[in-house]
Amino acid sequence: MLKMPTKNVTDDRLNKFKNKGKEPSKLRERRIAECVELRKAAKNENFLKRRNISTLPDDESMLSPEFSNDNHEVTLTTIEEIIGHVNSDCKERQTRGCQAARKLLSRERNPPLKEIVEAGLLSRFVEFLARDDEPSVQFEAAWALTNIASGTSWHTQQVVEHGAVPAFIALLASPMLHISEQAVWALGNIAGDGPAYRDALIDCNVIPALLLTHPTMTYRRCGLFPSPVQVGYLRNLTWTLSNLCRNKNPFPPLSAVQQVLPSLVQLLHMSDKDILSDACWAVSYLTDGANERIDIVVKTGIVPRLVALLGFEELTVVTPALRSIGNIVSGSDLQTQVAIDAGVLSALPGLMRHSKASVQKEAAWAVSNIAAGPAQQIQQLLTCGLLPPLIDLLRNGDFKTQREAVWAITNFTSGGTVEQVIQLVQSGGLEAILNLLTVKDAKTILVIMDAINNLFLAAEKLGETDKLCLLVEELGGLDKIEQLQNHENDTVYRTAQGLIEKFFTDDESDCLQTEATDSAFIFKTPDVQKTFEF
Repeated sequence: MLKMPTKNVTDDRLNKFKNKGKEPSKLRERRIAECVELRKAAKNENFLKRRNISTLPDDESMLSPEFSNDNHEVTLTTIEEIIGHVNSDCKERQTRGCQAARKLLSRERNPPLKEIVEAGLLSRFVEFLARDDEPSVQFEAAWALTNIASGTSWHTQQVVEHGAVPAFIALLASPMLHISEQAVWALGNIAGDGPAYRDALIDCNVIPALLLTHPTMTYRRCGLFPSPVQVGYLRNLTWTLSNLCRNKNPFPPLSAVQQVLPSLVQLLHMSDKDILSDACWAVSYLTDGANERIDIVVKTGIVPRLVALLGFEELTVVTPALRSIGNIVSGSDLQTQVAIDAGVLSALPGLMRHSKASVQKEAAWAVSNIAAGPAQQIQQLLTCGLLPPLIDLLRNGDFKTQREAVWAITNFTSGGTVEQVIQLVQSGGLEAILNLLTVKDAKTILVIMDAINNLFLAAEKLGETDKLCLLVEELGGLDKIEQLQNHENDTVYRTAQGLIEKFFTDDESDCLQTEATDSAFIFKTPDVQKTFEF
């Protein structure tokens, strides 16, 4: 029986986030919450488990076009009949019984997973996996177990506890590709159940067995393109590898990451969209951790390929590639610079203008992480023209995208130079965030007021606080901040009150009586035609 590993649950993500000029606890808390939400949004993109469903009546596996059981006419219609055949001593009846069970389990709607388990057939199915002399029954039993393992955690547990894991790992060495592939699929379903079974499989040395047993992984090394059958195999293999990289409570062992990365790099250079998608998801899981884990991926040299895949035509590839890049640029400044040097800043403007709001949001998230870096990297954002699309998202994006853009602006104002902050305001950034002070989300409002406070800190350095007060008032920001003093959230109320007392009271300054003609500001916005010498 496969033993369940017991490990302490840790969250290395706590040490991941940039904190230049900011409160580390605030950034870490925010990034953890954001990543949880992003993961939820991505679940539909990449299923944890997959069932092998027959799409045509009496259809045989799409994995094995050379294999057919058409000579076995299946007429069994009840589970009782299936039990009788599976438990018989006749090899032909055993095969017919397994095939009938497999077809019931392959129904698109309401397959009788629990009924088959409770019928006591799993022990026989696992026994049949070792029947190398009978590939027909071997294959049918493997397919049936694969579909049972695709169910709930209880179903997967039944498959594991009946001893299927070592049997499936042994089947990886089958000379028949369709049987080996069915084992790959089954192991992917087991790994997809969660970190416990993932680590149990790793402890059983499943990764070397997956990667080294078959020659399919050598096609790229030899400069050959796999045949359609082999592409199908590689799709399932890549998906299984991605499940072995998934989950972070706890993360996969570093030894396993080191084992799987060379093959993932290889798979990322293929052209098949399904292989690319799952390989990118695998990289996104491996980079969703502490900087040390990100570094292992970055050192493979794969970042330029991930950046190139941001321009792929299929959204199923772009989304996980962008997630991977977003994770990398949330690491250290050096790791972020690797992505910048690979050309990510040229790819992001187009993604920020993508027709899909989900892509816009992830792109804004990546920008917010880059903006959390030093002034040199903020300058590269400016030079590559990311400010206009960012401000456009503040004005026109959906709320989740606007929220990411707000964080980008706040990070920008925290680490940017005075000159960079001036350019932000001149481009309409101040006006855009002031307009968002009316949103209902208290956390977003607090982030915006943090940005406003940062702007005033920059203004203080040049003695231009009064003139910035006037600009905020003329853009309607003062009225909005005053209204926030009535907000139901106590922190919002106190923060708004603090801004007004610090920058907008007559005792502090005469900014509300400042005439527009006093002097010129360097700040300049499209709607307030005054220049600020700030």
